[in-house]
Amino acid sequence: MLNARRLGIDTQSEVVVFMRRDCPVCRSEGFAAHSRILLRAGNRHIIATLFQVTGDLIGDCEAALSESAWERLGVEEGDAITVEHPDPLDSLGYVRSRIYGNTLNENALHTIVRDIVEGKYSDIHISAFVTACATRPLERSEELALTRAMVDVGERLSWNAPVVADKHSIGGLPGNRTTPILVSIVSALGLTIPKTSSRAITSPAGTADMMETLAPVELDLKTMRRVVEQEGGCVVWGGAIKLSPADDIIIRIERALDLDTEGQLIASVLSKKIAAGATHLVIDMPVGPTAKVRDADTAERLSAGLVAVAGAFGLKTFVVPGSGLQPIGRGMGPALEAQDVLKVLKRAPDAPADLRDRSIALSGALIELAGAAPAGRGEAAAAQVLDDGRAWAKFQRICEAQGGMREPPVSQHRQPLLAERRAKVLGIDNRKLAKLAKLAGAPESKAAGLELHVGLGDSVEKGQPLCTVHAEFAGELAYAMNYAHGASDIFVLHDI
Repeated sequence: MLNARRLGIDTQSEVVVFMRRDCPVCRSEGFAAHSRILLRAGNRHIIATLFQVTGDLIGDCEAALSESAWERLGVEEGDAITVEHPDPLDSLGYVRSRIYGNTLNENALHTIVRDIVEGKYSDIHISAFVTACATRPLERSEELALTRAMVDVGERLSWNAPVVADKHSIGGLPGNRTTPILVSIVSALGLTIPKTSSRAITSPAGTADMMETLAPVELDLKTMRRVVEQEGGCVVWGGAIKLSPADDIIIRIERALDLDTEGQLIASVLSKKIAAGATHLVIDMPVGPTAKVRDADTAERLSAGLVAVAGAFGLKTFVVPGSGLQPIGRGMGPALEAQDVLKVLKRAPDAPADLRDRSIALSGALIELAGAAPAGRGEAAAAQVLDDGRAWAKFQRICEAQGGMREPPVSQHRQPLLAERRAKVLGIDNRKLAKLAKLAGAPESKAAGLELHVGLGDSVEKGQPLCTVHAEFAGELAYAMNYAHGASDIFVLHDI
């Protein structure tokens, strides 16, 4: 029995407990640094990773908790905590089995996913599972089983509508923030589209990060239902309503490892759509050498996997391939992407034409898939809703229903990246542009990122800005510009 102490240390999502190395509990139980320890307080319990202290920061009879551990255990300063060894984590045997080349069945994957959601896996354990699924591609049976397991351990929504529309982008293309525009168009036409979105994995912004600069996105289920019943659609962060909670945990580790493998991608995308109650889904799949999907063969294989797994759950799915040779829109980073979205919805003269066109194409495909327009007429219907102002009016109402519309923040520091000579733009590296935006502080700093000024085929003069880097802090701007000046192939220029 030890006394709870709050140290105020932020370990993000990892649950950590700090104890003296020479305290009686550590010595008698044989606890060492990085041991997994079961902590109980009243009727609540957590499993935490132990870090040990050798000085006098913590007393002999204290268990000092990280912020995440403190919140989950729900204790007050000085409360009694019992400390013991947790039960053996048997599901790690399944992880090891896959590392050694074996295929996992539905029971094995369900057990692993349940243990992850219940907090039994440390970040090290989750990293092992992610890596085990990355080194050898998941078989179709494993994709199905992993998707089902991720759905089963979370909430599952149902809606009083015969058609529930949804959309997802495979990603890998900076900008491309079509979701708010599509939701506005589709809901304005009377379809139900309760859009749950993710935060960034490896990009400068996820849809939830971008939308958060315009309206609240961390809505509880009751509020989300009210918004959808009132307006027909919403754009919220899926993690706040615990749809496929394992996905958010796994994504956090994938982000750290910079891994996003095909089988886990299929399970990640579809588990959230199935859990959200979707019946009709359109998937945006940019294809290009520096996009997430790099070639036509990969796109075809991934499309087949998505359609097959979705079909097994009764989710009607259509994949819309598109060019991934360059970003869509001009902004990269939450606030800068939000400005692009607003310009398209407001029909501003300087709105990015490529973002408008892609939004219309995806909206049209979803409208046709859902039976709201005849084949070949969906894009025309979507364009009409955008052009006559119905989409902009709907978006404003959705934002107000979610808690109130607000202005995106503006960066405090900016610096252009200039062309060194007169040339023609022959190539743009999406991945390096995304890295540049992240080094500037995106997505954590909402106003950070970059603004693109040129596209493929454009001619530039010496000293002309290729892009402008935005940052909230001078140090991050300098850090990003150092990278930009050293990575000369972000823009491939050919002398003219």
